[in-house]
Amino acid sequence: MKKIMTGGAVLLISASPIVAGGIERAPQSLSVLFEQGNYAELSFGGVDPTVEGRDIASFKTGDVTQGYGFVGLAYKHQFNDNLSAAFIMEQPFGADLLYPTGSGGSPVLGGTRVQIDSTTFTALARYRFDNNFSIHGGIRGSQADGQVRLQGQAYSSLGPVPYNLDIARETGVGYVIGAAYEIPDIAARVSLTYNSPIDHDFDMTESGSAILAATGGLTDTITGNYTVKTPRSWTLEGQTGIAADTLLFGSIRWVKWSEFLVDNAVFPIPVGNGIPLVELENTTTYTIGVGRKFTESWSGSVSFLYEPSKGDIISPLAPTNGRKAITLAAIYTMDNIKITTGINYSRVGGSDLAVGETGNKRTVATTDDGDVWGVGVRIGYSF
Repeated sequence: MKKIMTGGAVLLISASPIVAGGIERAPQSLSVLFEQGNYAELSFGGVDPTVEGRDIASFKTGDVTQGYGFVGLAYKHQFNDNLSAAFIMEQPFGADLLYPTGSGGSPVLGGTRVQIDSTTFTALARYRFDNNFSIHGGIRGSQADGQVRLQGQAYSSLGPVPYNLDIARETGVGYVIGAAYEIPDIAARVSLTYNSPIDHDFDMTESGSAILAATGGLTDTITGNYTVKTPRSWTLEGQTGIAADTLLFGSIRWVKWSEFLVDNAVFPIPVGNGIPLVELENTTTYTIGVGRKFTESWSGSVSFLYEPSKGDIISPLAPTNGRKAITLAAIYTMDNIKITTGINYSRVGGSDLAVGETGNKRTVATTDDGDVWGVGVRIGYSF
């Protein structure tokens, strides 16, 4: 049971990234550390979200979320009975939003676009004590870049548009630390992991009519270096055998999105309490699932996810508000190879979209509840 299910059940949490709180696409799980022996894996897949709504002028927004693919790599080496180490490459943060223009779009938000890409590289070690406790920790390097374009009547009320922001690729470094307790006889494990915030010193180029107005017509481009912090998080994961060949697992994840701020020459606009470019609420995500071994080669699992909504008003740059999801996975084991395929369906919540200064926001559109389909494949090899 342990050979087939350990780690495989956790794929339901991490192998099919979707639209999550803030700009998170994957929960940065360290499950590879708990695989037996030496282990390597490759994961890949794709996601197709659909989020639509109407602006305050009663025009449809069209589908504002774009599909995306993902890939991940991981390697774990067991040095002895107590000491192991792992290297993980993944794409935990990202966004790809576009409000269409023309006959199928919104004059209030049409042309507004957000594109963010990131890749993280984590190197960490784990030491297991003889009393079944273990500690793990290491460093995480994060590369990220992005583009933002504000356009439409919603943003023209804040100043001239369009406003364009290009964020050059930059690397920041943080750390990971945690602990776990296991009861091997019943495949039980509880782990708690802290991911530190990571500061990125980005070179940002701002351009467009907004810059031309801000400089009194002297230039339409400003370049500067500004710090953006990706948020800290806590993740509590657990699993236990509850019957022969049956595993119960789950997680609770908290992310401090309120510290993810993009400050530069234009934002926050110095009016009243200040108008930020991005303003996100902290999120807590709950997952619970059951895994079952059917034969020596086949096992499967089902999990359910719940992320509460974050209030009545959210940003047009992050137009989903809470989610509910179900994920199914099938796991095939042949000798030292384990192939896991997961499919995820999520229902993401809609809400009022608003812009303006903190405490005095103006609703510019409303999104309906949306759908997200994701599929992921993970190929693991033990040696």
